[in-house]
Amino acid sequence: MDGTTREHYDVAQIMGGLYGDGIIACKGAFERSWVEQLGADVATLFDEAKAQPGGALERGPNRYYVEVHPERLHGFVDIITHPWVMEVCRSILGPNYRIVEVGFDVPGPGAMHQPWHRDFAAGPETLVGRRLSSLAFNITTVDVSDDMGPFEIAPGTQWDDLSGGNPMFPPPGLWPRYEARRQRKLPQMGDISARSALAIHRGTANLSNRSRPVLVVGAETPGAYSAVKHDLQVSRAFYERLAPDVARHLHCRVVEQLEPIQQAHTIEGLLMGVAMA
Repeated sequence: MDGTTREHYDVAQIMGGLYGDGIIACKGAFERSWVEQLGADVATLFDEAKAQPGGALERGPNRYYVEVHPERLHGFVDIITHPWVMEVCRSILGPNYRIVEVGFDVPGPGAMHQPWHRDFAAGPETLVGRRLSSLAFNITTVDVSDDMGPFEIAPGTQWDDLSGGNPMFPPPGLWPRYEARRQRKLPQMGDISARSALAIHRGTANLSNRSRPVLVVGAETPGAYSAVKHDLQVSRAFYERLAPDVARHLHCRVVEQLEPIQQAHTIEGLLMGVAMA
């Protein structure tokens, strides 16, 4: 499963990357066969979500987001116990970090450019305290090429104060700042990235005939400013099989039987794509 032999990661590099550019990556963290199984799980869950009213949230034309039950993913425990993931969480969020979100984005063929945005409003701990209290880990299930609508990020913009207007969407007058700074990411199967969801970013137009599914795992500090409410839940049977040091990091409901997830992370500003590059 684990494609890396490193047992130690440099905390200074982790903190410098996430407090600087706002995004870092671990290349080749998982074997391709492991990612293929993850991709099959995501495809199954996506089909189920589309068949359920409100099961898949639109994030623009032919672009969807779905939160899922962690135990429906064969590799979930592999992800949250990967040494790099744990070290990143400890370095940025502290030893009592919690996993609060598991879901996936699917930009399909014909998905348009998204407006520049952040995933939720920045809280006072970031705007005033200059501290990151949440992270998003992304794992692509396909090799991303330039025509598949790659993710773009404007490095360093997790510190931008948008409180004078829409706290998630900078006005078009500021877009040249993000265009000038943008970095296009082309991850390959097996890579993991970690980013501040507050860094200004967007999905680009998918000009290919293939979807670009990406798994998202969200983590935060125990006292984080929670702008988004997630419905992370696990069955009691699954929870009791987890090692205690793994289970303590899950911020979830423990249920006797899994319930349909109330998809709540709607972002109205993303429902219309934009035609500009």
